[in-house]
This record gives sequence, structure tokens and C-alpha cells, in this order.
Amino acid sequence: MALSLGWHIIIACFGVALPAMIFVMHLRGIRRDDPVALGLAQRWAKVSAVLFAIGAVSGTVLSFEMGVLWPGLMGPFGDVLGLPFAFEGLAFFLEAIFLGIYLYGWGRMPAKQHVMMVLPMALTGIVGAYCVIAVNSWMNDPTGFRIVGGEVTDVQPWSVLFNAHAFVQFAHMWLGAYMIAGFTVAGVYAVGMLRGRRDAHHRLGFMVPFVFASVAALTQPFAGHVLGLGLDERQPAKLAAFELAETQESPSPLRLGGVLVDGEVKGNIDIPGLGSLIAMNSLTDPVPSLDQIPADEQPPVNTTHLAFQTMVGIGTLLAAGVAGFWVLRRRGIDLLEKRWFLRSVALAGPLSVIALEAGWVATEVGRQPWIVQGVLRTTDAVGDYSSGLWWLLGASSVVYTAMTIGAVVVLRSMARRWRAGETDLPSPYAPERDADDREEVPAR
Repeated sequence: MALSLGWHIIIACFGVALPAMIFVMHLRGIRRDDPVALGLAQRWAKVSAVLFAIGAVSGTVLSFEMGVLWPGLMGPFGDVLGLPFAFEGLAFFLEAIFLGIYLYGWGRMPAKQHVMMVLPMALTGIVGAYCVIAVNSWMNDPTGFRIVGGEVTDVQPWSVLFNAHAFVQFAHMWLGAYMIAGFTVAGVYAVGMLRGRRDAHHRLGFMVPFVFASVAALTQPFAGHVLGLGLDERQPAKLAAFELAETQESPSPLRLGGVLVDGEVKGNIDIPGLGSLIAMNSLTDPVPSLDQIPADEQPPVNTTHLAFQTMVGIGTLLAAGVAGFWVLRRRGIDLLEKRWFLRSVALAGPLSVIALEAGWVATEVGRQPWIVQGVLRTTDAVGDYSSGLWWLLGASSVVYTAMTIGAVVVLRSMARRWRAGETDLPSPYAPERDADDREEVPAR
């Protein structure tokens, strides 16, 4: 499940964020009569279609895994989680419909109608992602049901879908999606500029996603801070692991690095008082400590702590980098002329992926031993598969490896043909068009 989710979440980020970038680029193209912008919008849409196709495969695998691997969760709590998953499935199909209309609408629809087809793509991507995040938020702070005599009763599906922390957790994930998609796409054009391709195509292809990524990177720390408020009450063990607080201190320090070895923290750097300020919004309130939590309710501390600090560290680095870029640009210094900056942007995409994966490791590992906080333990939710599970893991690894290789091969082939001058790659099953009918149809 970790393999499947860790792979799928990266593809899902492009499904959430890329439509908005396509919309901005396409709108610029028709408003300014800019063929470069229109060409970029069309290319990004084709890339989005490839990613959507492989995301559909990995998402289907996940839907089976939820039922097969977690009978102790989906059995008793199926009625609780059914509505969010149903809406997510509906959003997926609607996104596929409008993606198809947009892809095949080039040269066949009036420009103003055509560009509007991107908006339902963006909206359904957001709705689908929200539904999944709402389920995860519910797992961290369960609500909308009662347990009577060991049975789940009085289910309130809407309470699950709109639980208290779903919107904030979604905002945190939504911004992360824009960071991944924005920095990755900008990094592609940064590499092109490093290789001497500094035309309008590459500069515009860099700037639009970089603006999206910049806004997300600068906003993300605030969203993360708001999400963390109240964690001392909802999940004190997770917060104690985040802060590596083995004993209670008032005020609590901000602990950088370090690992817990035989109950003692080693290799850390402490900044006095800052832990209370960041984690508790207080100058004196102590962070919950591990010695207050029963041993059988503590998560894997070192994994949780290091994953959390990896996410925060990379996020801080990216936010500082984009802030510096825009400050210097305002002062007339264009870092796009600096090769070291372009190399840094090329690395920003992979770094944002690492940050997102680390954030999910911190969230999920930090909740252990619970799959539903305080209600259902992970060991009681997972099925008993003995050695057969390893065969399933092996088969899944082969599938995801093949999809990764296939995606890379297809995308590289598309990029190579675009560089060779093939501006209008054919789409499968599309009707033939005359040569003079390949441009965007003007608005009537």
C-alpha cells in the first residue's frame, strides 16, 4: 500500500495542478494572440493526458488494495467512507470526459468555448483530491459515527466528508501539488535553457509554472502551521515524535536533527523556546513528550521525526529560494541568466517530490499504531495473507516499474518530436483535419 500510494500521489499532483497552468497559458494565447502560449498549452495538455492514463491504472490498483489489504477497515467502516470515495470516482470520470473534449477540441471549437473546457478539468481534479484527503483527515480525527456493542452505527457521511480538519489538510496537500507540478515543469525548461535554448518558448514555459510554484512555496509554511495547531490534543504522540520530545520542557526547544537511541536523544541541535512557539503558539507551553505516552501507543519515533524535518527543511529551502528570486528580479537582477540558478530549479522538482513523500511518511507513520486514531489499530485492520503478500508486492513493483519506464519513454519521445519541429502530434482516433484547419478556431 505504501508503494502504491507513494507512486500514485506524484501523478495525482499533476492532475490537480497542471490544468490550472494549462488554463492560464491557453487564456494568454487567445487574449494576446500568442502562438507560443497556445503551443505550450496544447503540449502540456498532451502530457497531462499521458499522466492521466497511467494515473488511472495506479488509482485502480489502489481501489482494489483498499478492499483486499484492509478488510478490518473497509468492513466495519465502509458506510462511513463510502460517500467520499463515491464522489472521488465521479470526479475522476468527469475529469476524463473534459480532458477528452479539450484534447480533441483543438481546431474544432471556438476559442473561448475551448479554453473553458479546462475549468471543469481543474475543478474535478480538486474535488477528487479533496475527497481522498477528507478520508485521511478523518483517519487522523475520526467523527460522524458511534460504536455500539462493537458495531458502527449512526453514520453521518457528510460529517466525514466535511470533518473539522479536512479543508486545512487539503490546502496543505493542494499547495504541495502546485509545488511539485510547478517546479517540475519549470525545471524541464530550465534544463532546456542550460542547453542553450533561450527562446520565448522556453522562457514562457519556465515562467508560468514557476509563478505557480512560487506562490505555493511561500504559502505552504502558513498552511502547515495552521494544520499543526491543536495537534497536541488530537495526536499528542505524533507531535512528540515530530519534535523528538523525550521529556517535557517548558518552554520546549526546537530540535533540529537528532535520533532517539535507548531513550536518549543524540546528534541534535536545540534552539531554546522555539519549539513551544511553533508547535504550541505559546512562549511557555510545553510540547507533549514521549514519556507521557504508553509505549504501545508511540509511533516509530525516528522515522516520524526525520521525515517531518525533511519535509520542513526542503519546504523552507524552496520558499527561501523563490523569495530571493523575486526580490532580486524586482531589483533588476535576472537569475535566469545564471546557470547555477537554472541548475537549482532543475533540482527543485525532485526536492519537492521528496518533501511531499516525507510529509506523507510523517503523517501516516506518525499515526501508528492506529489506522483510525484512537478507534482502530493497524494490526486489527490489515488482512492475514502470510507469504502471499510478498508475491503481491513483487507483482505491484513490476507494474509500477513498467509504468514509470513507459511514461518516461513516451514523454521523451514527444519532447524529441516537438524539438524536431512536429508541432501537432496526432492524437489516436481523432478525425482527420485539413491543413488550413489546424489553428485555433476564433471566437464567434
